[in-house]
Amino acid sequence: MSESVKIFQETKDKLDAIGCGFCLAKWSQVTIHLGAGLTHSCHHPEQHKIPLNEIKRNPSALHNTSFKKKKRKEMMGGKRPSECNYCWNIEDSSNSFSDRVFKSTEPWSYDEFDKIVESSWRDNYNPRYVEVSFSNTCNFKCAYCGPQYSSRWVEEIEKFGPYDTTKKFNDIEELKKKNEMPYKQSEHNPYVDAFWEWWPELFKDLHTFRITGGEPLLSKDTFKVLEYIQEHSDINPNICLAINSNLGSPDNIIDRFIEIAKDLCDNNKVRELIIFTSVEADGTQAEYTRNGLSYERFWSNIDKILTILPKVTINIMATFNALSVFTYNKLIDRVFEAKKKFANKERYWISAIQLDTSYLRHPTHLSVKILERHHKELILESAKKALYYGMTEFVKGSYGFSNTEIQKIKRLYDYAIHEDDFDVENNRVDFVKFVDELDKRRETNFEETFPELNDLVKKYRK
Repeated sequence: MSESVKIFQETKDKLDAIGCGFCLAKWSQVTIHLGAGLTHSCHHPEQHKIPLNEIKRNPSALHNTSFKKKKRKEMMGGKRPSECNYCWNIEDSSNSFSDRVFKSTEPWSYDEFDKIVESSWRDNYNPRYVEVSFSNTCNFKCAYCGPQYSSRWVEEIEKFGPYDTTKKFNDIEELKKKNEMPYKQSEHNPYVDAFWEWWPELFKDLHTFRITGGEPLLSKDTFKVLEYIQEHSDINPNICLAINSNLGSPDNIIDRFIEIAKDLCDNNKVRELIIFTSVEADGTQAEYTRNGLSYERFWSNIDKILTILPKVTINIMATFNALSVFTYNKLIDRVFEAKKKFANKERYWISAIQLDTSYLRHPTHLSVKILERHHKELILESAKKALYYGMTEFVKGSYGFSNTEIQKIKRLYDYAIHEDDFDVENNRVDFVKFVDELDKRRETNFEETFPELNDLVKKYRK
């Protein structure tokens, strides 16, 4: 048993001693979508609306909603909240560790173990890992994304309407009914006001602060945060700063961000700075899935960042879906070459670049579960390739894929082949409806881009 596996097992045992569904991330981590007034802990459960009356009394209700407190009560009472089924699916279908274990092992969680266990579920808790989206302004419209997170998706749906799938994919009328339509950048947003009211108190004890989107580099609030940290680094010089970006913004914006990041890193104004980006396929298949992406420019910007910022690590969040399987091995090759090229002993993290693989749950018509068994076997081949490129020694200056990176690909294969109540037939029908309509709206060509799926498309188009 490797040392990392031993640590994860010890964490799992400690969590299970409190309850089979106990997870520190329900307290220690939060993702807040200020643009629509939504929150969830961690990022896997479906987000829920933040009541305006709660943040008027207490701005920390951006995290400590009454809904979330009830889920904490369930966890402390030995129950598994249904909203956390991302992890239950992993734990029930394999012997792999779920994110409940990975996230609870992180220092921003594990160091708070006793404090959380001894607290009441009613208590307000200042999270130590905070992820915030200021708005949905974005220059991409990825196939699995939607109006809540992309202004370009809003434009498309307002023009063409929702997709004709079983659940009317990306129907903004449903968002309006649930009061979850994002505020426009030109509109006053009380959730952003509550954030800035909470921010000075929150900033003092933060372990990690992460900005997501939309595309964060297109938001003025992102640069307001960066400049605040520049000017107040003496208050919390140990903060770990993370920024999500599709790395597709105009060059002047990318360069402005790099300039600020260089100041933060060179002058030790942060403990670390990590950049999170996304891609889950290679070449034209990646560009099809992530509409707006220029694949080679994406890698050019990665090269620029890792050259100018020798301490920074880039983490690629791969939302593995049905369109990922055919070129994921090529993406693994590309990531490995970057690991090798930019390896040094200065990086905040061990690797210059990481590949963090998670399976897509929604929309279900893009799930890997719609694929034929022989397609799913390609996932296992990708895991084997990552293992072949595995790190021989987990120390700075070395390069290769870590055990965690490899295990996350392997557990995806276990999930893909696990038999459950997933409705394969109807989701395949929806898949074909989706790609056919997408091609009409965006003047793309699915069959040319994904010839591997032509037989499936032709069968279910009938």
